[in-house]
Formats: sequence, C-alpha cells, structure tokens
Amino acid sequence: MNSLREHAFAVILAGGIGTRFWPKSREAKPKQYLSLINQDTLIQNTAQRLQEYVQPERLYIVSTQAQKPLIHQQLPHLSPSQLIMEPCGRNTAPAAGLAAAHLTAVDDEAIMIVAPADHHIDNVPFFWEALDQALTIIAVDASALVTFGIPPTYPSTGYGYIKVISKDLPNATMRVHRFIEKPDRTTAETFLQKNDYFWNSGIFVWKAATFLERICSFMPDLHSALCQIQSVLQTDQLDPVTRQLYDQMRSQSIDYGIMEKAENVHMVKAKFGWSDVGSWREVYELGTKDKNHNVILGNPLLKEVKNSYIAAESRTISIIGVDNLIVIEQEDALLICHMDHAQDVRWVTSELAQKKINT
Repeated sequence: MNSLREHAFAVILAGGIGTRFWPKSREAKPKQYLSLINQDTLIQNTAQRLQEYVQPERLYIVSTQAQKPLIHQQLPHLSPSQLIMEPCGRNTAPAAGLAAAHLTAVDDEAIMIVAPADHHIDNVPFFWEALDQALTIIAVDASALVTFGIPPTYPSTGYGYIKVISKDLPNATMRVHRFIEKPDRTTAETFLQKNDYFWNSGIFVWKAATFLERICSFMPDLHSALCQIQSVLQTDQLDPVTRQLYDQMRSQSIDYGIMEKAENVHMVKAKFGWSDVGSWREVYELGTKDKNHNVILGNPLLKEVKNSYIAAESRTISIIGVDNLIVIEQEDALLICHMDHAQDVRWVTSELAQKKINT
C-alpha cells in the first residue's frame, strides 16, 4: 500500500435530507440513497471510489440512526464498527468531530478524508491523485488542514468560495486566505473573472487529532461533548450519553465552525470533475441529452420541448411547447419547476412540513 495512506481513513458524511430533490428525496429516503447519475446510488458511488483508495475496513459512514437501515441495505459489506451513528443530524462539524473522536481511539495517527455522501466525481484516478497531494501536505505538516478547490466555470450563487493566496506552493497546492459564504450573482461574476477564487468542494483531509484540536479552539462546547463521548466508547453507555449530549448540541457546519477561523489551511486545485449534485439542474447537467437537449426518464409524450429534465415514472404524461423545465412525476406527487428555480425546490419540503402534509 502507498506509504502516504498508511494511516488514512475515509469518512463519508451521510446524514443529509436532500430538501432540493423533492419528490424523489423524502425523509424516509434522502438524496444520497437515490440513483440520480447512474444505476448506483450516490452513496454507493462515493463509497466505491473511497474504498478503492483506503483499505476497505477503513471506510466509515457517519449518519443518523434513522438512516441506518438504508445504509445496511445499500452498503451491506460494512461492519457495524464502520457505522458511526448520530441520534439526530447536527450539521457537518459535529458529524466530522464525532468521527474524529472514534478514529483517534482506533489509531492515534489517523488521517481523515472527509467527503459528503452525495457528490459526483467524473475522473476518479485524478481524485486519488489529489488525495495523494493532500496526504503529502499532512506528511510534511501534521497541523495542516487541507481542502479541495474547484475552478469555477460559471458565476454560481449555490456554492461557497475559497480565496487563495495566489503564490503556488509545491505540488500545485495553495494557501487559503479565506472562505466565503454563497455570494450574490454580481459578486459571483466578479469572482469568475479572477484566478484566485475557487468553488468550495466540501471535501477535506486532516489528522483526526489536529481536527479535534481545532474544535477545542473554536468550538469548545462541542469539544467537551466529544471528550465525554470518547470516554464511553466501547461501553453500553455510548448510546445514552451520545443522545443526551446531542440534545444540547448546536448545529454548525465545518466551514462556519472551523474553516473560516482556522489558520494553516491549504487547498489542492481539483482537476477531477466535480459536482455537489445540489439540485435537479445539476442532475440535468450531468445527464445524457437527446437532440433537443432534454434528459428523459420514462416514456413521456413530448412536442417542441427543449433543454428540460423530464422524469415520468408511473403515468403517461404529455408536455408541449416548453423550454428549461424540470418535471418529476411520481405516483403520489408531481413537481413542475423552471430550471432557473431548481434551488427553490426546498421551499416545497418546508411548506409540506409546515402544513403537516406527509408526502
């Protein structure tokens, strides 16, 4: 095995609920457990590319107890020890912190490759090369935090950005100047014109012990909770203690809780083709298109339809004379949305929850 990978563990964060993918993504089966790009689900694709990089027994999933049956169903080869279960979702910082607490108990030199369950990567060998670059940085400087920046191709308002210090470091890596929350359109257009802004991929590499140190510095309440959880690992108190602590735990992302405040952050410029599959528009962009630039699933009747994503599962539907449309038809629900409003689909799930409609 590559010596760089000797202490490498892959941690997949899989507790999200996929609110922008209604009606396919529901509370009972969120986005990461759906086949949106190919025949495998997003979490299966993510697990496959990571377990080919690290030793298979060093692949861990962090998710909620409610999603445990789905993980068993879709990744049946994983042992119970490879599943780190949260009582409820508290965003990415507690999830990654909980994984770090578990991994340092397994290997005090553990290096975490932290990746969302629901992203798509085109060129997996290039992804592995980027991970090697990240591990090389950690080998030289154990206190470094490493992320991956995606060269922007359009002025996205749906991604966070990374601003780097322009001077390249060895191995085509860069120092991070700051992390920037999702910008408005005008700001995103300005970023696109410069060469020192990158999309934030949400993929990270660091030593587990280093990450816990940063949590101690910037999120001391979370660090205290993680220390209490770590003290009861391998005991029958683990579940009740974790539940009690999670009831009081703040929800916070890695970016906001740690990365926006931390120093010694490096970025590897990603060349592996990436999408966060963040809305139906991204699924459309990744899909195979017909001569009218439509992505079609099922057998809808179409006339003068262009640049659209149409998925008809259970009924015969007919669509005439439209452009840039998203249509998702299922037996119990129907979504019709303009492509430019794909990010707004989360409004539907919010409205349904507010009205207590279980669909």
